[in-house]
Amino acid sequence: MCAALLNWVSNLFTAGNSMSIATYEEVLDLPNHPEKLLIDVRGVDEVASTGAIPTAVNIPLPTVERALQLPADEFKAKYGRDKPTPETEVIFSCKLGGRAQTATNTALGLGFTKYVFF
Repeated sequence: MCAALLNWVSNLFTAGNSMSIATYEEVLDLPNHPEKLLIDVRGVDEVASTGAIPTAVNIPLPTVERALQLPADEFKAKYGRDKPTPETEVIFSCKLGGRAQTATNTALGLGFTKYVFF
């Protein structure tokens, strides 16, 4: 793990936060847990160049707040998944974690209570 990521994780847990980090095994098992939603907040070009995460919905960070406020039918039409409720376990992912943390803060501001990083 690179030093920057280790530092970020260390700061995350020493700052009094209780955010969890999903394991690789948990993410691999997501097809067996349709009640959970993995949101990849990387940009469309980044996903195209580095590859998509299976089962993830790509919602680039600048559009996360708007996406989470869409009516349920519009969210499903746009992303192919049911819109998460504030009680849905949402896993936010990006390359290094910073954008995932920002997305989590956005979701918290919208009333979401279950969130995990990957």
